[in-house]
Amino acid sequence: MAGHRQSKKRRYVTWAVTGAAVVAGAGIAAQQSMAATTWPAQRTFTGRAFDTCTAPSLSAMKAWRADGYYGGAAVYVGGRNRGCGQPNLTASWVKSVNAQGWKLIPIYVGAQPPCQTSRNPEKLTAATAASLGASDAQDAVAKASALGMKAGSAVYLDMEPYDITNKACNDAVLTYVRAFTKGLRAKTYRAGFYGFSSSSAKAIATATNKTDLPGNLWYALWDKKETTTADWPWGATQFTNHSRGHQYQVNSKETRRGYTITVDRDAWDAPVAIVG
Repeated sequence: MAGHRQSKKRRYVTWAVTGAAVVAGAGIAAQQSMAATTWPAQRTFTGRAFDTCTAPSLSAMKAWRADGYYGGAAVYVGGRNRGCGQPNLTASWVKSVNAQGWKLIPIYVGAQPPCQTSRNPEKLTAATAASLGASDAQDAVAKASALGMKAGSAVYLDMEPYDITNKACNDAVLTYVRAFTKGLRAKTYRAGFYGFSSSSAKAIATATNKTDLPGNLWYALWDKKETTTADWPWGATQFTNHSRGHQYQVNSKETRRGYTITVDRDAWDAPVAIVG
């Protein structure tokens, strides 16, 4: 996400490559392929959310919640490609901000595409895509669970931009994503995906074979439009019934109740973590 999934250096190189409440709905149906599994009711949030590189302090979160502008906050729960340290992000922090009224959006910065030129610590290949997807899913569940995010929570896999016209690369990415999604489902966690409307999110939305792809899509389209519908780039029937997030503005430096944080802005209508 703008600068939070990867370091600034890795992120700029990546961009250069590309140029650039509980509801049952389509998102749930897409994820519940195992009929015998009993799924906890999902928790959704509809409203304004933000994501920022490092989870803010408890005092900053309390002040920003009292301000009332945002109701959701994305946090980077793990992944070898996570770009920032998280000194504040503990189970105690999660419990406290949940009590403040925040709805949390877990992000996992997993393996990145083989056709990216950025120097990520973890990159997938055609040969390792399936095994990496499975092991990263296990790690994502372990990290989320350790923070107090329970089964039934959504975890959003971060995939930075890449050349989706490179078929071999795109096929490897989709193999990885499917393995990651299956791994989450096996532990009864819901799968979400963060990507760019011009590349990584587009690969998910336009894939011919939808089997085992995430049921919730968080698309980066920096048009400064606070909506998940008016600028939705794909078919109107896709990812409906509370299954969309939209990152519409990045690097917004904001001061609320005396605390200044640089955030990315999100319009949210999708599942969040189940805490408590």
